Amino acid sequence: MGGKWTEFSARHRGLVGDVLLAAAVLAFTIPTALTGRSFSLFFNAPRWLQILSGVTAGASMLLRRRTAWPMIIAAAACAALTGQTVPMTLAAYSMTAEDKVRRWQWVAVALMAVYIVVDYVDPHTDAFLYLITVRALTLVYLPAVVGTWVREYRRMIAELRAGVRLREEHAACRERRWIAGELHDTVTHAVTAMVLNAGIISGSQDPAEVSKLATTIEDKGVQALTELRDLLTVLRREEVYQSAKGAEAIPGLVKDARASGLRVGLHFDISQVLPGKIGHACFRVVQEGLNNVRKHAPASQVQVTCEAHGDVVNVSVVNSGNGRTGAVGECPVLESGYGLAGLRERIILTGGQLVAGPTSEGGYALTVRVPFQPSTAGTA
Repeated sequence: MGGKWTEFSARHRGLVGDVLLAAAVLAFTIPTALTGRSFSLFFNAPRWLQILSGVTAGASMLLRRRTAWPMIIAAAACAALTGQTVPMTLAAYSMTAEDKVRRWQWVAVALMAVYIVVDYVDPHTDAFLYLITVRALTLVYLPAVVGTWVREYRRMIAELRAGVRLREEHAACRERRWIAGELHDTVTHAVTAMVLNAGIISGSQDPAEVSKLATTIEDKGVQALTELRDLLTVLRREEVYQSAKGAEAIPGLVKDARASGLRVGLHFDISQVLPGKIGHACFRVVQEGLNNVRKHAPASQVQVTCEAHGDVVNVSVVNSGNGRTGAVGECPVLESGYGLAGLRERIILTGGQLVAGPTSEGGYALTVRVPFQPSTAGTA
């Protein structure tokens, strides 16, 4: 029974609070009217009218989240007919906590005036105006002020929750983009290399060359599967996965590109150990640049440059643009459209800058500049 009530109250917390306030109003007004201890401000109101005013004031509490004026008017009328001021205390608090009255200060002052008159006429209390005014401030104006604090607190909590949800959505979006980028870079590079090598096999008559190319295709497939398995183990983490390659693997990447038929030159001058994310980002830059050359200018001359000086690493892949057809044969390649955009996001997350565009000689250049901390570069 307790568990069901807890679940119900949590789900209908506002309704439960309204009902409890209505019950509190009835508890203060009905018994005094029935026992004859109530009094009317202007005339001797009949008992049924006093009970009706108490019931009306209690029922108006159920509407306090929609509008405040029925509650305010009913509370003031109940005080005038029965001498009970508790409904005005609850009305003063509710009108500001629910933010239903724009100029609540004037309404609170009006309710204070009603309270002062009722308390002064009440035969059961003292007739000291000073004490009556203090009670009016304490039991009417102060609850209204507390209601404004509660309203601002609720607003702050709502903003915090909205901010948390927004940050969670942004984090999830960044994570999805990171996963998409890793999948794109892994799969596109491996599949492009396999497709190109398969195209060369179809036009080759040399058994030794066919065997070598078939071995290359198998190695690329195994490499892609390994990277995909490692990626699946870190979908919810920020670290670079175990098999992720760093800048030291760039010469091997260039070697593979030469084996697939590209004409690639390399200038590699990185003697420092780069942080894992930055080294992996540099590897992906070269990988994406060579993939784009395979797709769009397979017969062009390519120059890959990787240099690290001080606290900055510079990576560039520049092709001459000559030879957009031929050299590698007529092989279909896969187009995704996500490589450069994903690469740009990857570089931005490392604090670097990426520039990509045509050169004055008619080629295309992909250049990246990424800062790093040499003192903490030992973490891979």
